Amino acid sequence: MPTKKKPQASDTAPARRSELLAKAANIFADLGYNATTVRRIADDMGMLAGSLYYYFESKDAMLEEILRTFLDELWDGYDAVLDAELRPRETFEALVVESFRAIDRHRAAVSIYQNEAKQLVAQDRFLFLDASQRKFEKAWLATLERGVAAEEFRADLDTRVTYRFVRDTVWVAASWYRPSGQYSPEEIARQYLSMVLDGIAVRE
Repeated sequence: MPTKKKPQASDTAPARRSELLAKAANIFADLGYNATTVRRIADDMGMLAGSLYYYFESKDAMLEEILRTFLDELWDGYDAVLDAELRPRETFEALVVESFRAIDRHRAAVSIYQNEAKQLVAQDRFLFLDASQRKFEKAWLATLERGVAAEEFRADLDTRVTYRFVRDTVWVAASWYRPSGQYSPEEIARQYLSMVLDGIAVRE
């Protein structure tokens, strides 16, 4: 009878790295990046602090991968929406849906981004955060401005204020939304869009 092959380090390393990143993301989000030590992450994983360096060169490297993974997936969704050449309102709605889907997949990374980005962009390693933010602002403003021009949004709409309002009210959901909770990200997006686009007061 053939013997069962024992897993090699190369077989288990990707899964272990993913597990470490997920654990680190949650700790960074809960305690703050500066307050989190490599030892704390290792302790929560039941491993020696030195063993963590087998998978990552530093704490910064872990954070970079967490944030890049979140933003890469977010932009995969955003770019698909923007390339679809939908009407402005449809584009706006689809971007909101993609945002809540990103929160569902990367809640901890979103919290880290919100809390740490302003400090992190001072480091060359994290300049990609600033580039992504500028691209993000451009996409949303262009969508809102197209909507005004197409008379799908109000002519008196201040697109920059609206962009800031939408940006902050969408991403703050990471502080309370829980994956696998009562509502799917699509349902949360539907409720949000109903309030933003139609209001909450009864129409007379």
